[in-house]
Amino acid sequence: MGLALLVGGASGAVTEISVHDWYPSLTRPPGTPPNRAFPVVWSVLYVLIGVAGWRVWREPRVVTPRRARALSLWGWQLLCNALWTPAFFGLESPLAGLAVMAALIAMIAITIVAFSRIDRLATTLMLPYAGWVLYAAYLNAGFWWLN
Repeated sequence: MGLALLVGGASGAVTEISVHDWYPSLTRPPGTPPNRAFPVVWSVLYVLIGVAGWRVWREPRVVTPRRARALSLWGWQLLCNALWTPAFFGLESPLAGLAVMAALIAMIAITIVAFSRIDRLATTLMLPYAGWVLYAAYLNAGFWWLN
């Protein structure tokens, strides 16, 4: 769980300058929430991601290689998540963010499938994250298209 929260904290630090400088200059796609919503939503999601990973990690009834694969996928999706912020905000590039977002969506989907074979609650905890990332992909694509 700590790893998921660390990614969230690091992402927040990377966005700090761009959120106040570059980001406000962009034309926003319809349905863009206010800036204050993002840290709240992401904080909740990082806790859910962390708890989901913890549940899979501690599940004793599942053969270790299956758990190891699921946790490896969880780590890869978390890495993709961590890379989106520097791509979008650090490079100030919605197109780079969109490329990372495509990989992130794929990794989340694969992780959810792997988790579904281990722990139903862990799978369920990942679903709001998947939904939010799909919404974020819409926003990211909108920023790219409009700017």
